[in-house]
Amino acid sequence: MQPEPRDDAPGAVPAFAVVLAGVATITYSTFLLEHFLSPDLDRINGYVSELSAVDQPFHQIYSAGDFIAGALSITVAAICLLTLPRRPWSVLGWTFLALFGLCAIGDAVFPLDCAPSLETWCALRERSGNVSFSHQFHAVTSSMVISFGVAALLSLSIAARRYGRWPALARWGLPLAVAETTFALSTVLAMLLGRWLGIIQRVQISILVLGLGTIAWALYDERRRSRRSAAGDRPERETTRL
Repeated sequence: MQPEPRDDAPGAVPAFAVVLAGVATITYSTFLLEHFLSPDLDRINGYVSELSAVDQPFHQIYSAGDFIAGALSITVAAICLLTLPRRPWSVLGWTFLALFGLCAIGDAVFPLDCAPSLETWCALRERSGNVSFSHQFHAVTSSMVISFGVAALLSLSIAARRYGRWPALARWGLPLAVAETTFALSTVLAMLLGRWLGIIQRVQISILVLGLGTIAWALYDERRRSRRSAAGDRPERETTRL
């Protein structure tokens, strides 16, 4: 497959969009606070989603992190669609990023009722189906977060390679997407074995955080290159006028 010609005028997103992408990366990392806020939860076998279970302390912090990261991801994706050249793979990538953000908001809006790995009664209620719609639907939103996150990284990586843009995404987008997919499949195995689910899920989310960080850096780098290019063209224009 031959790469398509590079964009003659790639443009760049506004500075505040880069900041929003960076903040989304940080807020999606709130699970790292569990070492200080939720030391009782099982990090080896417990779901990451249990941190935001309604009956857990500080669950608002974890839910707020997901909600803010989702809302900012949608905002960044919308800005990119509005301000950057609309090429098929990049449009697909930003659309997937927006859907990732929507499902991250879904994780916050539909939390678990309780923490199955910490509370035996919760695990029994979960197995018997005696839990709320929110608890049940959370599994759907969490799965879609992973799916759309992988799709966004893969699409933007292809766009970066085909259109000669975003070196960071061209280099790291595909490896991150492959790693995320590998650990997502490993989650199924961990659920069958009943072991290491917590570790695998935490690695999964860490990869998504790295993906968001890569997107933020790619937008920052493109903005920096665009400004340097504009500064380099200015003396030529002034010389031509003289």
